[in-house]
Amino acid sequence: MFCEDFFFFLLAKRDVENSELVCSMLRSSIDGDVRIFPRDLYRSYGWPVAPEPAVCTPESPGEIIKNTESWAPPLETVNHRSPSREKKRARWEEEKDRWSDIQGSEKNYTSIKEKEPEEALPDKNEEEEEELLKPVWIRCTHSENYYSSDPMDQVGDSTVVGTSRLRDLYDKFEEELGSRQEKAKAARPPWEPPKTKLDEDLESSSESECESDEDSTCSSSSDSEVFDVIAEIKRKKAHPDRLHDELWYNDPGQVRRLLCSCCEGCSPTHHIYDCWLRRCMAIKPCRPMTNNAGRLFHYRITVSPPTNFLTDRPTVIEYDDHEYIFEGFSMFAHAPLTNVSMLFIMIFWFIFQNFCVKGLELFSLFLFRDILELYDWNLKGPLFEDSPPCCPRFHFMPRFVRFLPDGGKEVLSMHQILLYLLRCSKALVPEEEIIANMLQWEELEWQKYAEECKGMIVTNPGAKPSSVRIDQLDREQFNPDVITFPIIVHFGIRPAQLSYHAMMLPVLTHHIRYHQCLMHLDKLIGYTFQDRCLLQLAMTHPSHHLNFGMNPDHARNSLSNCGIRQPKYGDRKVHHMHMRKKGINTLINIMSRLGQDDPTPSRINHNERLEFLGDAVVEFLTSVHLYYLFPSLEEGGLATYRTAIVQNQHLAMLAKKLELDRFMLYAHGPDLCRESDLRHAMANCFEALIGAVYLEGSLEEAKQLFGRLLFNDPDLREVWLNYPLHPLQLQEPNTDRQLIETSPVLQKLTEFEDAIGVIFTHVRLLARAFTLRTVGFNHLTLGHNQRMEFLGDSIMQLVATEYLFIHFPDHHEGHLTLLRSSLVNNRTQAKVAEELGMQEYAITNDKTKRPVALRTKTLADLLESFIAALYIDKDLEYVHTFMNVCFFPRLKEFILNQDWNDPKSQLQQCCLTLRTEGKEPDIPLYKTLQTVGPSHARTYTVAVYFKGERIGCGKGPSIQQAEMGAAMDALEKYNFPQMAHQKRFIERKYRQELKEMRWEREHQEKEPDETEDIKK
Repeated sequence: MFCEDFFFFLLAKRDVENSELVCSMLRSSIDGDVRIFPRDLYRSYGWPVAPEPAVCTPESPGEIIKNTESWAPPLETVNHRSPSREKKRARWEEEKDRWSDIQGSEKNYTSIKEKEPEEALPDKNEEEEEELLKPVWIRCTHSENYYSSDPMDQVGDSTVVGTSRLRDLYDKFEEELGSRQEKAKAARPPWEPPKTKLDEDLESSSESECESDEDSTCSSSSDSEVFDVIAEIKRKKAHPDRLHDELWYNDPGQVRRLLCSCCEGCSPTHHIYDCWLRRCMAIKPCRPMTNNAGRLFHYRITVSPPTNFLTDRPTVIEYDDHEYIFEGFSMFAHAPLTNVSMLFIMIFWFIFQNFCVKGLELFSLFLFRDILELYDWNLKGPLFEDSPPCCPRFHFMPRFVRFLPDGGKEVLSMHQILLYLLRCSKALVPEEEIIANMLQWEELEWQKYAEECKGMIVTNPGAKPSSVRIDQLDREQFNPDVITFPIIVHFGIRPAQLSYHAMMLPVLTHHIRYHQCLMHLDKLIGYTFQDRCLLQLAMTHPSHHLNFGMNPDHARNSLSNCGIRQPKYGDRKVHHMHMRKKGINTLINIMSRLGQDDPTPSRINHNERLEFLGDAVVEFLTSVHLYYLFPSLEEGGLATYRTAIVQNQHLAMLAKKLELDRFMLYAHGPDLCRESDLRHAMANCFEALIGAVYLEGSLEEAKQLFGRLLFNDPDLREVWLNYPLHPLQLQEPNTDRQLIETSPVLQKLTEFEDAIGVIFTHVRLLARAFTLRTVGFNHLTLGHNQRMEFLGDSIMQLVATEYLFIHFPDHHEGHLTLLRSSLVNNRTQAKVAEELGMQEYAITNDKTKRPVALRTKTLADLLESFIAALYIDKDLEYVHTFMNVCFFPRLKEFILNQDWNDPKSQLQQCCLTLRTEGKEPDIPLYKTLQTVGPSHARTYTVAVYFKGERIGCGKGPSIQQAEMGAAMDALEKYNFPQMAHQKRFIERKYRQELKEMRWEREHQEKEPDETEDIKK
């Protein structure tokens, strides 16, 4: 038995490519920093090893490795040496002396120094860097004849080999602990569970597949499937070796069972973890009795801040009159960790000597299989009948340390940990005579013993589950004639957090392997992401929370049975405050937040926001290419083609080309069991990927990727990517401003150019943007502005989307959509057009040249056409600047006035807040009361009713505008509590900003009056 803090750990990493220290948080599941101290185990002694990447080589340029003699492993005395062994030893001594020559004279520590100019170094947190690079020297405890570091005894590229004494220890450990579960199960009578329909389906799943189309579902929704799940639960309850009726246990071979409601053969993409495993090649087995120095990369996994404070009895191993406390884990990987996000990796050159791979495997099997029962945690990959023996991709070793003077640290050798486990393998209460004595103990003495046992893990080999945490020990005797053992009380509460338990090791390995698989996605995309977090975010579906790297039911059971029981400090809402997006109060709270001047990363850890951005990028790219490739096609035809390209069904096909279904992170469940739902999720994932490429790469990178996926034929792809210029640009390749002298229309437009401060290279593009639909074909503009309005709408959507994505990091996709609709709707566009005086420059067919009052929609079209002309003549940066001046400052006013929602939606929200509990909610109903005027200029009168009462009325040239007017009238007249709450909320939050905004509005209203008075 041992304390549960034995399972604690954390992690850390260094960006070895840039030689920069990078810190980041592991989202959703880790509270502290994740730090990995990767150490290439074996190069510090100068042993000849196979070539490795430069990042793991001490001889690589720009790095100075300082080491000392005290780091050398203790040498075992060998009396009888042959001449050949003496020659080998002489060569080893020369290598050792050569390595000693490059060591510094400072105290024992390890450091990495980058030879870079000061101006090239990035800004870093000085305190954090000093803490990470603090001088420290590390050593191992004595080998005690369990290991030999004599170079004559080494095999292959090892630096330590196990002796016969260590082999005897391994045999003893395997006999007493390793095979204890099998022996206990063999001693029990066999129990053959009755087969259910679920087992029959699993056996026949390889022979049959579930036929489904986009409108059909799998047979999982049938009553028989539900009955099978219940039968499986009943079968587990009926197991004769079950430890307690309220404790659940794990069985091997259930990696796919009870995970998803879809049937086994529904779709191979539903089991994506298997796909990742299949991409991993088998690894040649390590030599069990050596440390395999030339093959493994050493990473230290630890938790920061330390978690031993969570218990008053942390696991302590006493050795040589010293106490060694659990610090974390060491992870030995067969490949260096590269292109892995959210890990803080720092190269650390300490050579950990005293262990052998067989000892690590014995420990892992005992901890993860026998104690935690993580049967389906697969570190080898898929195994087949003809598969050769292979090695796990990662080996783990617990680190027990004691601190030495001057910042030193001594790490306990692995054999001492195995000896400790053997010593602790004893009965909690060994003999009945001792039980009788314990019953006579004083209450204080019993409480002391019970407190010592509290929090420990006890095992009952062969039981289900075999291990459980002691939360309380009760010695109450219910029958005075019969002496019974103390009762172990287990509360069965799963820990609120995962970061303080060895269960994070499967999460870590899953994370590493997933990012290794994402390297294959980089090849499919044709673009390598530098920010790996951004790529993972693009692949993360909103349904995904935390992937345990195994059957999630197994992980939850192990956490409940063996996880540390602790109170969850702080407000529970804090952990989910950035994820919740439903509810009227949540909506008001989020929509009341102003934009951030300095862009900050979002704490929303799924791809909805990236999908929002990618949707605008895809629509923009499609609109631009269609606009240029079909110069004679009207707006309606362009819109039809664009709809066909950007629809989800087509985007899902493009996602299938990239095999995104194999890389998506999503939760198993009924939401994605339908094929149509899965395709929709793939389309969203594709848009998120395009958005990520646009963010990190450029618009050109996104354009190239989209073009490669659209067309397999290189000729068609070439046509799509290299579209021609605008017809007006083709007529005058350099400029057409020489035509201004002979054209009164162009002469007038120069006044508008002076007003906005932009001089067009092809001024006829500006003229085309101001040409209304009523104007026929003419040789000056070659048509009207409707095609430009089509293009300008997509341009404005992209620029506004990118701005909102960057400056509003706390907003979800729906919130960003509301802000964007309030920013680029017809009303706002018409207002900007009026402020710029665009209506004065509109080109119409009215020969009287009298000023014409343009409708709101026409003014909005003028502005969108101008945006398109600005983009065609200049570039997207000019559009960004224009919208930064004319549009984005209005967001503050929209937020403070709560104008981010249209009146109809706002009225419906207010009505829903007045619903009666347990009844269907009442919604506003609109009725058309009157229609007057001719067919081309009608006026509609609409009334809105709520609970049978007429609460508002409005008029307008269309039914939609009349309904908007009626809703606005209702919001002003009807006393909705929600409206009063919103006003009070905004008043309290932005009192000073509202005062300033009102003062500016009053000042603007007074300016025209003062100007008129001055003129008079």
